[in-house]
Amino acid sequence: MPDQLNNKIIAAIRVRGRVNVRHNIAETLNRLRLKRVNNCVLIKMDDSYYGMIKECSNYITYGEVNEQVLGKLVNSAGIKADPKEILEGKYDMKELRKSLPIRLHPPRKGYRSIKRNVKQGGALGYMGPGINGLIQRMVK
Repeated sequence: MPDQLNNKIIAAIRVRGRVNVRHNIAETLNRLRLKRVNNCVLIKMDDSYYGMIKECSNYITYGEVNEQVLGKLVNSAGIKADPKEILEGKYDMKELRKSLPIRLHPPRKGYRSIKRNVKQGGALGYMGPGINGLIQRMVK
């Protein structure tokens, strides 16, 4: 796992649907609680989650979320938590996991492409801090 992602809070959003998905990838998406398009989960990254995210990276987009966007995301889901505590690791992730996944609206102005990864100009795979702009377009 890259050092830049170690022990950081990652937002993962499902971009593609359920049709013609291989069984092992569908099972991984279910374990990540990403069962529908535009569902979002918050994950504290470690080696096991990194392997799961890499396996299904052709169906999701993910990246590091900042405090401002995390605050909007938590408020839209109705979670009573301070985003600063979540980012610092002081908030209990098991308590947060009970209210996941967070249902989001489709992004305003749409996704760039759901068939290409970020390096090719699409919306799939690792976006880095660019996920914050996508989440802001999806939260009302």
